[in-house]
Amino acid sequence: MLQSVMVSPGKIEFREVEKPVLKPGQVLVKIMRIGICGSDIHVNHGKHPFTKYPVTQGHEVSGKIVEVAEDVKHLKVGQKVTIEPQVVCGKCYPCRTGKYNLCEELKVMGFQTTGAGSEFFAVDAGKVTPVPDSFSYDEAAMIEPLAVTVHAANRVGDVKDKDVVVIGVGPIGNLLVQTLKAKGARRVMATDISDYRLELAKKCGADFIVNTAKKDFGEAMLQCFGPDKADIIYDCAGNDVTMGQAIRHSRKGSIIVLVAVFDKMATVDLATLNDKELDLNTSMMYRHEDYLEAIKLVEEGKVRLEPLMSRHFAFRDWEKAYEYIDNNREKSMKVLIDVHSSDT
Repeated sequence: MLQSVMVSPGKIEFREVEKPVLKPGQVLVKIMRIGICGSDIHVNHGKHPFTKYPVTQGHEVSGKIVEVAEDVKHLKVGQKVTIEPQVVCGKCYPCRTGKYNLCEELKVMGFQTTGAGSEFFAVDAGKVTPVPDSFSYDEAAMIEPLAVTVHAANRVGDVKDKDVVVIGVGPIGNLLVQTLKAKGARRVMATDISDYRLELAKKCGADFIVNTAKKDFGEAMLQCFGPDKADIIYDCAGNDVTMGQAIRHSRKGSIIVLVAVFDKMATVDLATLNDKELDLNTSMMYRHEDYLEAIKLVEEGKVRLEPLMSRHFAFRDWEKAYEYIDNNREKSMKVLIDVHSSDT
């Protein structure tokens, strides 16, 4: 089979390797789609702090089961699936208490261990989640980023009837807007410095859109929500400016949730955070229940994934996909790699 290997930043080689032989407890998945996310782009640029080369990428994936080990009884050949890319120890305190997304030895496929960037991928059956046959392979590959936003929304408990701000509406921010509305948020204000992404967020359910390069964040929140401001602010941009906006303009006693990953040491106003007695929360990846909820939201039509799909590239054109993203940073939302272009 063909396997992709990023041998150094920006350079991908395709190698002929043996198709995997299943071990007990595994299934063999014919990989159909792979989504590219911001962390993948960091690896491509040589700026991911926890990834070494060579590395086979691929953690937002979909495929079809083509072989099942004899001891695997809950999955079957022909099922359409996605893969949960966390590899955990199962022994540390977070793992023992159900928070394995915080495993002390966490490895993520495509970063610290081999990803699914191959024509076929052998994986532990416990990492495989079936999706409805009605899903396209494109949609199935996007369950992973949607699970990120489901987990983020759930970090504050019930968002029903809450007024919420989402700062930064790239793919994750857009999906978070949709997730919050699907879970009953009363009003959602989306902010960004890209009119294109803001208009897309509006089409996907945002009640208010604000370009903070043109309008003051604090003034906009007062206009949208009144003097009580927002109950929750999510930062999906992850920089000193956006976190500063959240802290400075939040209502006293409200909640801020950091979803994005800062790419450098942060400089934030902790004195104001303290003075307002703000709850600063964070969100890290997802767990299986978040995958199941994400699948349900799409199946029920409460979240739409297709508007975020920017472009497809053939498997061997993976480098061209990165070039396209670099040249179209504002308008490229979710770029997908077609490992197999048809279900044959």
